[in-house]
Amino acid sequence: MGVKHLISSAAIALLLSAAVNAAPAAAQQNITLATDSSFIQMAGSVGLLQVKLGKLAASKGSSPAVVDLGKQMVADYAKANESLAAAAKQAAYPKPVLLRQHQQLFDRFNGLSRANFDKAYIAEMVKRQREEVQLFREESGNGRVESLKTLASGMLPEVERRMTLATQTASTLGVDVTEPRSTGGSGTTGN
Repeated sequence: MGVKHLISSAAIALLLSAAVNAAPAAAQQNITLATDSSFIQMAGSVGLLQVKLGKLAASKGSSPAVVDLGKQMVADYAKANESLAAAAKQAAYPKPVLLRQHQQLFDRFNGLSRANFDKAYIAEMVKRQREEVQLFREESGNGRVESLKTLASGMLPEVERRMTLATQTASTLGVDVTEPRSTGGSGTTGN
């Protein structure tokens, strides 16, 4: 009976050890899936925001460059949003929706006067495009859901092209969109 008890105890210890060691792996899987889920939700929301802001720029912009950029963003993001929605569905994630922070940003731009719209819009576009490039680079390099990782890698050149387009438009309009340095200050310099 002593041997049976020892074997039984050893088997229980082995099972407990396997369960304890499996827990961190399961937790890690949830973290990576949460990261992929965050990517698709953020990228989808940004895409929806870009369409709304693009339409607003096309109607509210004073400069032909802003109007043209707005129209280009609507066209580009309409296609991108279809791809993101399909990828979310394929990966069994919810369809992307406009996040509250992006709705609030749209509301702020919608409330701007026509005179203040162009420079604010261009500066915001450059900022958003930089963030989006980083988001897509992160997913394409570190994503765990292969279909999302592949999508991010495939879309990255287009995202980078839109960042270049926004930066060039800002330069054309004389809008300073240099990235602030992390010096602890305000990031602006006098002329």
